[in-house]
Amino acid sequence: MIDKNKEGVNMSNYFDNKDINEAKAEVLERVAEFAEKFHNKKNEFHEGDRISYASRVYDSDEMVNLVDSSLEFWLTSGRYTDEFETNLGKYLNIKYVSLVNSGSSANLLAFMALTSPLLKERQVKPGDEVITVACGFPTTVTPVIQYSAVPVFVDMTIPEYNIDVSVLEEAVSEKTKAVMVAHTLGNPFNLEAVKEFCKKYNLWLIEDNCDALGSKYLYEGSWKFTGTIGDIGTSSFYPPHHMTMGEGGAVYTDNPLLNRIIRSLRDWGRDCFCRSGEDNRCRHRFDRQYGELPIGYDHKYVYSHFGYNLKATDMQAAIGVAQLKKFPGFVEKRKENFKILKDALASVSDKIILPVANENSDPSWFGFLITVKKGLSRAKIVDYIEKHNIQTRMLFAGNLIKHPCFDEMRKNNQGFRVVGKLENTDRIMNDTFWVGVYPGMTREKLEYMAKIIVEAVNG
Repeated sequence: MIDKNKEGVNMSNYFDNKDINEAKAEVLERVAEFAEKFHNKKNEFHEGDRISYASRVYDSDEMVNLVDSSLEFWLTSGRYTDEFETNLGKYLNIKYVSLVNSGSSANLLAFMALTSPLLKERQVKPGDEVITVACGFPTTVTPVIQYSAVPVFVDMTIPEYNIDVSVLEEAVSEKTKAVMVAHTLGNPFNLEAVKEFCKKYNLWLIEDNCDALGSKYLYEGSWKFTGTIGDIGTSSFYPPHHMTMGEGGAVYTDNPLLNRIIRSLRDWGRDCFCRSGEDNRCRHRFDRQYGELPIGYDHKYVYSHFGYNLKATDMQAAIGVAQLKKFPGFVEKRKENFKILKDALASVSDKIILPVANENSDPSWFGFLITVKKGLSRAKIVDYIEKHNIQTRMLFAGNLIKHPCFDEMRKNNQGFRVVGKLENTDRIMNDTFWVGVYPGMTREKLEYMAKIIVEAVNG
């Protein structure tokens, strides 16, 4: 049976008389046409249409890259991975970037890097303490607990929704080894104070930058991207985030030793640093001794850490390469959308607390946080907004130690430490929610969303 498409073209010999590059170019041209026709439609907004808190923003570039990578069928990390890591490093002005399969994996790698024996006296060991917050996403804290280190929870500030630096001195102990905390919904925490605190006590600083890619902070007289001021930064490329490749994340650092450890842990814990498909970059593959192995044991199968396989695929990276080219525009649109929403909600600022950027910061906002004031019910307000087809979200865990995953630890009163009463953390858990400002939002959507929020607040 001859395979014909609906136009009657014989597909069985469609690529006859074409070399591989010509054939690929024709396929990718058709992919671009497909994306333009079926994916890039812009539907007019009508009041009552669904408004998501976040969504992918893409065009034919991402789809063409994805298919281009799939036609090569390399599948694991390859040339697109190298290109993405290089370009993200250039954007952030940081030396080393490692692409991984999720933001949660990025946080896992960032923390586990600090447990490497190669760090000697600065190695984090079980029982050591890590200062963090309970109000955030759980995978900022999960690696600490799984390693049997001790998270030390401090309170947040409102309306910045970030770590309260005034209690850091109260939180530190002789067991403290690190601070690991997120920039909440794109709003940088007080990096100057936290960095100074870490210097004073010789602590590691991990910036969970998963919700803040593109945010900047004025540090030591110059603007720097969040995630690049601490020892290690992390990002997530899950679809709702600042940019996407479906699943994906990154870990970045300027420290060559930390980079070596991160790459080892990401790639099974191996000592070898050859790229996928490469052999003998070190030129000593068969002539050295490691541990108690025999001399000349294959370096590709020597393991210096107990690691994982957390690499992303080259197809994911291909999407990321296209997204990164658009990314500066994404950041500016988020800032613009945030301002539109804040201006539109100013009339009810006596009833709700509007978010405020931290001093010396330029946020790339992930969302718009709202805390209801005394006398109002968050539940009723959120219910009204959701009934008008507008997505809302809580500030993730609210207070993580109240969750079922902490039941046993709370019961036994061990495995974590709390500084103070976490009053603002509980206030956020009870009274705070947020809505989206992602780049795909139009002014019409934002204005309608603001109108509904005002109605909900005024009751």
